[in-house]
Amino acid sequence: MNLTDATALEIAAAVRSRQITARAVAEAALARVGSTHERVNAFTAVTATRALAEADAVDATLAAGGDPGPLAGAPYAVKNLFDLAGVVTVAGSKINRDLAPAPADATAVNRLQAAGAVCLGALNMGEYAYDFVTDNAHDGPTRNPRDLTRSAGGSSGGSGAAVAAGLVPFTLGTDTNGSIRVPSSFCGIWGIKPTYGRLSRGGSFPFVDSLDCIGPFARSVGDLAATYDVMQGPDVRDHACTARPAVSGALTLEAGLDGLRVAVLGGYFAQGGDPQVHAAVAKIAGALGVTRQVEIPEAAVARAAAFLITSVEAGRLHLGNLKTRAADFDPGMRDRFFAGALLPAAWYLQAQNFRHWFQTRMREIFRDVDVLLAPATPVSATRIGQDEMTLDGRTMLVRPNLGLFTQPISFVGLPVVAAPVHTVGAMPVAVQLIAAPWREAELLRVARVLEQSGVCTAPVAALGL
Repeated sequence: MNLTDATALEIAAAVRSRQITARAVAEAALARVGSTHERVNAFTAVTATRALAEADAVDATLAAGGDPGPLAGAPYAVKNLFDLAGVVTVAGSKINRDLAPAPADATAVNRLQAAGAVCLGALNMGEYAYDFVTDNAHDGPTRNPRDLTRSAGGSSGGSGAAVAAGLVPFTLGTDTNGSIRVPSSFCGIWGIKPTYGRLSRGGSFPFVDSLDCIGPFARSVGDLAATYDVMQGPDVRDHACTARPAVSGALTLEAGLDGLRVAVLGGYFAQGGDPQVHAAVAKIAGALGVTRQVEIPEAAVARAAAFLITSVEAGRLHLGNLKTRAADFDPGMRDRFFAGALLPAAWYLQAQNFRHWFQTRMREIFRDVDVLLAPATPVSATRIGQDEMTLDGRTMLVRPNLGLFTQPISFVGLPVVAAPVHTVGAMPVAVQLIAAPWREAELLRVARVLEQSGVCTAPVAALGL
């Protein structure tokens, strides 16, 4: 078995059938992480002792005739804002390095370990998740494995790069305004941002409480569904994680498109991006036989309101450190946090009121359609250190505008699968598959059809060489 190319489910099947030991898998993955670190810079902490102990526990369970779980021996890693027992949760920052190590794992990590997965460590990210490029001032930039001169996206850039480079078959990231979908697009892999409240954020460092979601990255839809499945369930550690019944994504993968109504988002979502990204949407629409188009006239307002809510909640979260340790922030992040902390409360309330109205507007649209298609990013991966880009003849800043198409969607907590397209340009891009709240299963059905047709694939990168 080529462990670099293997999916989590393939590894688990081989471990469970005793073709390979979980320890051998972990040792091979740790060796690959070590050999690629200087080029990719995906990891900020490697938990080798933990990984080998977890792998040995999987092997011992099998030797005793027990069931180690559906992800037996599959290695993974997490964005460094998830708690790992004994590791400092730095959240991409300098300030958090002064904290004590986490006393316990995050809920999602607990659930993955219970399913037999083996944790290799923590991954690089944008400082406090307020970044779309993972050009971290403290840990350095994460490089895109498909072109080492380019960004891996952010803020979950290490999570995207680790999967694209074949270091691990899946990772955990977070998405507030697009931080799973942007790295998925730049790195050419699958990602899922579930419905707000579907997966527990317990034991993860917050960014914007009313928008934050967690979710996995993977190179296959099967892995995406399997990891999503094992992390479901209510959790008292997260007030937003409800007791809504879990819905198996894995069981729906072979259902096909029968009965699903799919449409392309036009208007706002058909403008402002490179031709490559709109060609990717057209390619997926063609593969699915989709001709219908719908519009959300209020999308631009939704994005503006998302910016405001993000700025206010994030700024006030960090206000104490802004007052006492301003010099320890990345200057760009610090200034945005300061600005958000100074915004009037009345503006924030107005944005939240609009958000409730926009949720009703989206429910109306989903009465007539099940899945919407839209670009994930306005461009493919930008160069590391690139500050500006040109769209439709306009020059604009890179960092805030990579969320052009993602922010109006996450603003109301909709579930999204980022589907990678590698055949419309030199670098991949992704298309957002969007559904009504709690309808992740429909998205995974569409994703499997696209994967099986060959339109959407996520091959391991050659590390830009």
